[in-house]
Order: sequence, then structure tokens, then C-alpha cells
Amino acid sequence: MTGKSALRASLRAAREARPPVEIPVPSTFLARLKPGLTVASYVPFGGEADPSPFARAAVDAGCVIALPHVVRRSLPMRFLSWETEAVLIAGPFGLHQPAEDAAELEPDIILTPLVGFDRGGNRIGQGAGYYDRAFLAHPNAWRVGIALSVQQVDSLTPDPWDVPLHAIATELEWITP
Repeated sequence: MTGKSALRASLRAAREARPPVEIPVPSTFLARLKPGLTVASYVPFGGEADPSPFARAAVDAGCVIALPHVVRRSLPMRFLSWETEAVLIAGPFGLHQPAEDAAELEPDIILTPLVGFDRGGNRIGQGAGYYDRAFLAHPNAWRVGIALSVQQVDSLTPDPWDVPLHAIATELEWITP
């Protein structure tokens, strides 16, 4: 196992050992929300922190919700429109996602699941690079990681393709690098 793979496995185990915790939505996030903005959220799986409070706050503020849609590893992730009560379909890797014919949207805010992070905004994801490619495709989107505090590490050495986060929300604090 490589260094990042071992760290990924260790952080996943620590995250999954904790009971579900609701992450509070900070006023800094709420202040960014405006009617008509597109907030890309996600449906958590495998012990990922739940972004639902952030998505609910976005809907309450008049924002549009998009969810990731993945076809296969060689294709980029797209953000497709999702009405909060619409049925999701099974996707690869255990994802729950909108149907392929949903409208593709340009996200203004991207809520991002994390495996690990540091206070500098560096992150470790699942390892497929979907979010790094999405960040490059949507450079003006505000990138917000959603994680549990147990997932924080002292320092991560980013790879050249890694794109840092603008902020990270945990159950304990709002971190802005």
C-alpha cells in the first residue's frame, strides 16, 4: 500500500468508527447563498460526512441543487440538476445520482466529501480524481469540504494536480485556509 493509500485506509476506518454527526451550517456559508445559485452537493456513502444541512440551507435560500453524475472513471463527473424529492438511480462505485437525462448545471458552490484534510485546504478524496477534475472544469466555484474533525491530519503534501479547498466544515469548526 502506498503512503496515500495507507493514510486513506486509516482515515476511512477512523471516520467509520464514529457515530453519525450532524455538521452545523456556519453563518459564513449562509451568507454566500443567493436565490438562483447552483450548489453541488452529494449523497454520502461509506461513512462520508452528510452535507444535507448545507443542501437544505441552500434550498431554503432559493438555490438550485445539483448532484454528481458518474458514468465511468475515464469520463469526467458532471453535476446534474436534482429536485430534492426526485428518485435517484444507482451509479458506479455505490453512488446514488440523478438520471442521465437531468439538466447539466454549472456549480457556484461545490460541497465535497473528504477522506482526509489539513488546515491548509489540502484534501484526500477516494482516489479517482473526480473532484480535482471537476474543480479544474469549474474554477470559479467555491470549494467547500465536508468532513468530521477526526479526518484532519497535520499536513498533506499535495500532488501537482490537487486543487485546494476554500473552506472545510466539520462538526467542531469552520476552517478557512
